[in-house]
Amino acid sequence: MQASHFAPAGALPAAPRMNPRVIVVAVGVLAAHAIMLTAAWLHRNAPPPPKTVEVQSITAQLIAPAPIAQQVAVESIRQPTPPKPVPRVKPKVEPKPVPTAAKPTPQPVAQSPAPSPTPAPAADPTPAPAAPAPAAPAATPSPARETMQISAPKNVPTVQCKIIEPTYPSMSRRRGESGTALVHFVVGVTGKIENIELQKSSGYPRLDEAALDAIRASTCRPYVENGQAIRAAHTQPYNFTLND
Repeated sequence: MQASHFAPAGALPAAPRMNPRVIVVAVGVLAAHAIMLTAAWLHRNAPPPPKTVEVQSITAQLIAPAPIAQQVAVESIRQPTPPKPVPRVKPKVEPKPVPTAAKPTPQPVAQSPAPSPTPAPAADPTPAPAAPAPAAPAATPSPARETMQISAPKNVPTVQCKIIEPTYPSMSRRRGESGTALVHFVVGVTGKIENIELQKSSGYPRLDEAALDAIRASTCRPYVENGQAIRAAHTQPYNFTLND
């Protein structure tokens, strides 16, 4: 009897040994599958081949239509227009002159010349000028208006006026402008100030304009002389000094 070998209790059985051929075959199969999968993936992702477009050339030849000789000849040849008939003109037959007997020529009798009539004077075509219409009588001016138009203003030293003091221009103060302006004016018969004018300039337009504005803002009473209002002329001086 052969002695049997028994593994001791509690010990693991030994792993069987692999055959080398089996390992080579398995590796070859796996490599073949990997190659096939890679080829399939590349074939799937590869771009499609370009389509070949065939170019076909077509040659066309134009064939001229055959001319229709008869129709063209009939249309191109025009028939000549028949000449218009010329009307016949009958010749005029002139009448033959009839010979007449010669008559004796009477001798002219001398007559005394008749007096020529005196021509009447021709009428003048220019019409006579019409008589001018009488001028309308001029309106008689009232005494007060006649006095205002005829009488010249009288120069007086004083007038009954409320003379307004001028406002010194601020620009003239800043620039140091000063001087005396003389303003001449006329007081009418109603007390209205008329004919305001600058008689003498202060040398600065701003000061002159301030003096004129002051006279325009002033008021006056009529100038009375011998119980009658007359036109009075007066000259008002305006002194512009920086000390004011």
